[in-house]
Amino acid sequence: MQSSVELTQDLVRFNTINPPGAERACAERLASLLEGAGFAVDLVPFGDGRAQLVARIGGTTGKLPLGFTGHLDTVPLGAQSWSADPFAAEIVDGRLYGRGSSDMKSGVAAFVAACTALAGKLAGTPGVVLLITAGEETGCTGAAALAHAATPLPQVGALVVAEPTGNQAMVGHKGALWLEAVTTGVTAHGSMPEKGINAVYKAARAITALQNFDFNFARHDVLGGPTLNVGTIHGGLNINSVPDRAAIGIDIRTIPGQSHAKIRDQLTSYLGDDVVLGTLLDAQSVWTSPNDPWIGEVFRIARDVAGFADDIAAAPYFTDASVLTPAIGSPPTAIIGPGELTLAHQTDEFCFVSRIEQATEIYSRMIRHWSGI
Repeated sequence: MQSSVELTQDLVRFNTINPPGAERACAERLASLLEGAGFAVDLVPFGDGRAQLVARIGGTTGKLPLGFTGHLDTVPLGAQSWSADPFAAEIVDGRLYGRGSSDMKSGVAAFVAACTALAGKLAGTPGVVLLITAGEETGCTGAAALAHAATPLPQVGALVVAEPTGNQAMVGHKGALWLEAVTTGVTAHGSMPEKGINAVYKAARAITALQNFDFNFARHDVLGGPTLNVGTIHGGLNINSVPDRAAIGIDIRTIPGQSHAKIRDQLTSYLGDDVVLGTLLDAQSVWTSPNDPWIGEVFRIARDVAGFADDIAAAPYFTDASVLTPAIGSPPTAIIGPGELTLAHQTDEFCFVSRIEQATEIYSRMIRHWSGI
């Protein structure tokens, strides 16, 4: 049987940079492996050359299965040259190099390896469900397609998100609300600006106002407070014309209890009639109480296998759980994976081989405990 480290190497060798994604070949490799282990697998098309997986094994009345999720797409390589081939998946000094090695093909490989190794024992147990997605790096688009498909996703009793945490268990992450604020004006020759209405000036006033926006919402004990950042501004066609359009990119990170619809309404009123808001991404925050019994078991396993204390932590990024957790019954959700959090999206990305092996053991123990095997 192929090890989780070898499977990570296989997955890294597929170029799934998004855009365009091209996850189908990688998904087919996993589908073949899972079908061979006895899983029922649905290979779900997701546009040209792209696909996602929903795989199931086991299942009993009285207790829902344990769920695992991870994505196959990766970010681009970046402008800086790599010292290692980003698709060779070479192991040097205990480090497996390649794009997606930490974020997050090692996590997918680890839970697939753990599940296939135990597949023969899962009949007659609650079993497991695997949701392997495309399009996460461009705003959880694949997960959203699964969540809103005509065929409902299977419900699970708990969900493991194998994003990079260095195998530390995390119990949530902030939400993300990305907005585009558009201002419009009237174009005119740059030598006669009084004949036009300058959309960039309107945008500048909006940006100044955004610096002082107050969410007026209590901080979360672990996640902290909500934040707002103006990330982009684009306006005008050429230097010698009055710009008649400008667009501002606003990145808002939210905490549990906040309504994204209410935030958008607040900003619409706050910025006034000169600004029209559009939503680019709406990913809800995720939070599971550290007192949840299953979360307590996750902490125990992470402590026993990887040596982590039971510190309550949250991920700085958002994940597909924003979309999937509410679509599969809002189960307790833990984020724990072998990748290095600080290496996600970096040049010369790598994952420690030891972390992949640890994660495989962590997931195996989770499955055994959940299924009673």
